[in-house]
Amino acid sequence: MSLAQIKGVLFDLDGTLADTAPDLVQALNLSLQDVGIAAQPLAAMRYAASHGSFALVDAAIPNAADDLRTQVQQGLLAHYQRINGDHCALFTGIAALLDWLELMQLPFGIVTNKPARFTRPLLRKLNLHLRMPVIISGDSTKHPKPHTAPMLLGAQQLNCAPEHILYLGDAERDLLAARAAGMLGGVALWGYLGVNDKPSQWPAHAHFASPTELHQALADAFA
Repeated sequence: MSLAQIKGVLFDLDGTLADTAPDLVQALNLSLQDVGIAAQPLAAMRYAASHGSFALVDAAIPNAADDLRTQVQQGLLAHYQRINGDHCALFTGIAALLDWLELMQLPFGIVTNKPARFTRPLLRKLNLHLRMPVIISGDSTKHPKPHTAPMLLGAQQLNCAPEHILYLGDAERDLLAARAAGMLGGVALWGYLGVNDKPSQWPAHAHFASPTELHQALADAFA
């Protein structure tokens, strides 16, 4: 399928639509400090920000005992509830892309593994909640990505057949979910990829170095 056949776009949230790592790592560091462990630099923890709270904890304190690991993870979530969105911003080029999608009357939305209690307040802070007909969080269905359930729910709410949806993500599970759901998968190379990630081996139809490159590719396809 070519980009010209797209009738809707769905985004992963953390590391694809928005740069949420500053808030997530700050929440991690506050929790680490609560238990007397030194804070970690944002640059060193950034790659884990797409993979959930336990991934952040494991990146900061690998091989930690289970009770400490759980304590730091719970503290992270508590701190994040309070600071969610304080230092978050859309990636450069995303705002222009969303404006273009609206101009072209191509609906867009979110399918994320982030729990709804964090997703919706964040989208409100970013002034996106009223622009998106689809906001699927990690607990909107019984199974998160890479399961097809949230993807297919997103397609249903977008009122668009999966084969006409472009799904953008920065983690392998995003592309596995897109393929399983029959969507066109695009890799957001600007996201939180780690040194061990191999996006060239993910089941994607396209790779985009930046939101601006994605925007240009879509504009060219619809010209």
